Amino acid sequence: MQPLQLSAFTLVSPLGKGTEATLNALHTRKSGLIPCDFLDVDLDTYIGRINGLEDSTVRPNLSAYDCRNNRLAQLGLEQDNFVASVKSACKRHGAERIGLFLGTSTSGILETELAYRNRDPETGALPANFNYYGSHSCYSVADFTQHYLGLAGPAMVVSTACSSSAKVFGCASRMITAGMCDAAIVGGVDSLCLTTLYGFNSLGLVSNRPCRPFDSERNGISIGEAAGFVLLEKPAHDAAENSVMLLGVGESSDAYHMSTPHPEGLGAQKAILAALHTAGLKPGDIDYINLHGTGTKTNDAAEDQAVFSVFGNNTPCSSTKGATGHLLGAAGIAEAIISALAIQHDFIPGGLNTQSLDPTLKSRYLVQNSQQTINRVLSNSLGFGGSNCSLVFGRSDR
Repeated sequence: MQPLQLSAFTLVSPLGKGTEATLNALHTRKSGLIPCDFLDVDLDTYIGRINGLEDSTVRPNLSAYDCRNNRLAQLGLEQDNFVASVKSACKRHGAERIGLFLGTSTSGILETELAYRNRDPETGALPANFNYYGSHSCYSVADFTQHYLGLAGPAMVVSTACSSSAKVFGCASRMITAGMCDAAIVGGVDSLCLTTLYGFNSLGLVSNRPCRPFDSERNGISIGEAAGFVLLEKPAHDAAENSVMLLGVGESSDAYHMSTPHPEGLGAQKAILAALHTAGLKPGDIDYINLHGTGTKTNDAAEDQAVFSVFGNNTPCSSTKGATGHLLGAAGIAEAIISALAIQHDFIPGGLNTQSLDPTLKSRYLVQNSQQTINRVLSNSLGFGGSNCSLVFGRSDR
């Protein structure tokens, strides 16, 4: 595939606002997970919550889109001078030639949940101010973002659970190759809601402590929220020395089970091999793997088998979910940006909270930070129902 440059990127997550805060938190091994204090949720678990969203609003001319998810999207867009970078891209390409491809899992479903709490006691009618299209609709976040940035190109939303905002890189690459746009904004936004917290709890998948990927006593996930965006363009001739490129995309669907991966990780393995193939690389060319690494027994075991089958135990890997929590539909973009930061700063973030590595897992999992040369990174995102995506990123000058 044609490499694409990550010309600008921004991230808001439980680790902080902006990429500098993210990098500082990873360097200092700070976790963004706290005991659950979201609304009146009564669960013994930890979450990654963004402070202040309850009291903020979207800008006045976009008030029809006001909901937690779009507030979080706006907060993400406001960091790292991202809006200025998009404006510059509009001057280069034209607003109608910049595509928008976003991932989300639950979008603004919290607004619907709260609306049902406030139904008319006699008629059951939802509150008059409830706006499904501007909140709960999966396309709401794309429509909001497109208006916020003043874009007029093709736009779409991917909702494939935890792989949503990784798969948008593939969408953008194909649309640029097909000539439908000259550049693209890719990203993902997912916010805390009752459905995911109680839903994952009903499946027995939430941990009663901060999640601990690859630990012998891991017992579930910690749910978080985040917003991340990347400006993708064809490589500039004068690209900066530390520019990061999207080199490969691999997608697969194993369809083994609605909520359980193939026990041998066959779907994940196919996505990894496809990503390496499209990048024209061999397993030995990858310096670090950012694992999906959720902290559940079955997911970590299946991903470990997939990674070991391709890389053996030669390539260092870790999961950053011990720091951020599982960001669901925003996990792919957050971990893509963390992968880009790893390349720019020759840095591998060791997995947090993992105290005793599971001896049955064979991959080379790092629990401590490592400062070493990072030329290329593979990032895995493995969604419910076996919707998998692996991405390969690399430095432009190596």
